[in-house]
Amino acid sequence: MNKKIKFAIIGTGMIAERHAAALAEIPEAELYAVYDRNSVLAESFTEKQGAKVYRTFDELLNDPQLVAVTIATPTGVHKEIAVPCAEAGKHILCEKPLDVTLAKADAIIDACDKNGVYLSAVFQSRFSDRVQLIKTAIETGRFGRLVMCSAQVKWFRSQEYYDSAGWRGTWALDGGGALMNQSIHIIDLLLYLVGEPAMVHAFTGTMTHERLEVEDNACASIKFKNGALGVIEASTSCAPGFPRRLELSGEYGSVTLEDDTITRWQFVDEQPEDEAIRNGSVATTQLKSGASDPRAGSHEGHRRQLLDLITAIKHKQQPSIPGSEGRRAVELICAIYESAKTGRVCRFET
Repeated sequence: MNKKIKFAIIGTGMIAERHAAALAEIPEAELYAVYDRNSVLAESFTEKQGAKVYRTFDELLNDPQLVAVTIATPTGVHKEIAVPCAEAGKHILCEKPLDVTLAKADAIIDACDKNGVYLSAVFQSRFSDRVQLIKTAIETGRFGRLVMCSAQVKWFRSQEYYDSAGWRGTWALDGGGALMNQSIHIIDLLLYLVGEPAMVHAFTGTMTHERLEVEDNACASIKFKNGALGVIEASTSCAPGFPRRLELSGEYGSVTLEDDTITRWQFVDEQPEDEAIRNGSVATTQLKSGASDPRAGSHEGHRRQLLDLITAIKHKQQPSIPGSEGRRAVELICAIYESAKTGRVCRFET
């Protein structure tokens, strides 16, 4: 398959701009079309990005030239978009989270499996050079046994941010607040690097925003199946907003990642490359996040993940982050919500 793979972006909000910027930098891809239920927004988007506009969803589904779609809509409608796309034979890049419940996420995964299309769940932070350095250090035993692991997202979102779109901060369309929306990427990294959770106990609250159905602050303690202990802190109330932070400590070493910068890399068995990692001369491409401004993030991670999906399509292999991987963070976050609601420890199947 030497031709460019034709993509359509579904939804024209903030994250769609990142999808378009990423596609523009991939020679093997073409932003072929755009669809939004609001045709005025779709027209405005294509004025800046190019591509044609589908007037109806059926037009998108029935276009034989369209190979793949990226879903950039509010989370709560992912299933109703993704399932028909899968049934129409379109490969899918789906923004985080897959959907707002496990049942809906599973429906997307099942539809893709049944129809032989590839599903790539957007967790672009996994493609960070620095995350891969940490992953390799874990797999080669440099940490020894992992003992303490924490994920911290102390971000800030104004009241205007939530008021600017009716779906934000709702259970039905956002699926949650500081956890499901802002912190899901670092929660995915925690699972990717540390492993499966065994149990979780949590507290959540809506503390600084008005007319908000969901939490703007959360704290959860986790025990992982490998015995490691962990903490998740998530907030959109912490002015002015701070870099997200991931800390992993084991019996032989500790690492801290702030946004996409390694600020601690210390091991008992010092290796020749360690100083280069600490001073930043290794892995020079950084992925930016948005501590105080959601528009501040980089599209480099999306470019890498889209390229991974294109490789999967061309070589008929699963992408690096299939739907089953996207499901894991949704499962943990839903368990945190359940624990906060009931006041009980939530346990995962063994």
